[in-house]
Amino acid sequence: MLPLKALITGAGGQVGRALLKAAPSHVDVSAVTREQLDIRDANAVGRMVEAVHPHILINAAAYTAVDKAESEPDVAAQINALAPSYLAEAALRIPGCRVIHISTDYVFDGRSATPYKTADAPNPLNVYGRTKLEGERGVLAALGARAVVLRTAWVYAAQGRNFLLTMLRLMRERGLVRVVADQRGSPTTAASVARAIWRMVDLPQVQGVLHWTDQGVASWCEFAHAIAEDATAAGLLPHPIEVIPITTADYPTPAHRPVNSVLDTGETAATLGLTPAPWRAGLRATLRELV
Repeated sequence: MLPLKALITGAGGQVGRALLKAAPSHVDVSAVTREQLDIRDANAVGRMVEAVHPHILINAAAYTAVDKAESEPDVAAQINALAPSYLAEAALRIPGCRVIHISTDYVFDGRSATPYKTADAPNPLNVYGRTKLEGERGVLAALGARAVVLRTAWVYAAQGRNFLLTMLRLMRERGLVRVVADQRGSPTTAASVARAIWRMVDLPQVQGVLHWTDQGVASWCEFAHAIAEDATAAGLLPHPIEVIPITTADYPTPAHRPVNSVLDTGETAATLGLTPAPWRAGLRATLRELV
């Protein structure tokens, strides 16, 4: 049997690296970083997809600087809204090629009292969320049943730019940190997202919008407390760190953020036959990588 051919965009990012690390042996992976392929260039995208001729295209590329997007809406739109449509249109010309496009909890406004289901109406609060929602819609409109949109949240890894690595740096530099305690979500490892995506690759019947995060809920402050505890235990911090809770109002940012970022993953877990790992277990596994 010929191997399944996959093309991964955004291969230098957190999820892209995790996908490469976890790639199954039966998949022949081609991966491109943003330096190797500018996904804003529709012609370049078309040539790359035609050359690889993949069975599956996984778009892990995104503009993720949430606050910076408020002052660079055009750049965010090019990468998050227009480029996914270019990828989808290129995939449409390859018979049977599916696209798995990674999206975000920030398509929601955070006003729900319960975890967000895939059928809940999006209402993004910021430029990042709006451009990601446009990207979702472009992919789904172009490909229909050949498209999967995977929304995830609070993603981090042992490399890249993320909350975990920022907290470790600040904890070492300052000995204490002040962290927002009134926004809640599910900290999720890039490895967990990759695991879900590779399962989707093997399930051609999967389509539409899915939600995936690690299991459990925390505030940013609770996440920081856990980082401080577990990093100290792992020897990554020299002594216990004080974590002081603050409110969103105490820490104003250019982009408004949803208070509730919790996604309901029950439907996806059943569809994929996977159980999300507890977020604290994912944190400890990531810290072990750093050790």
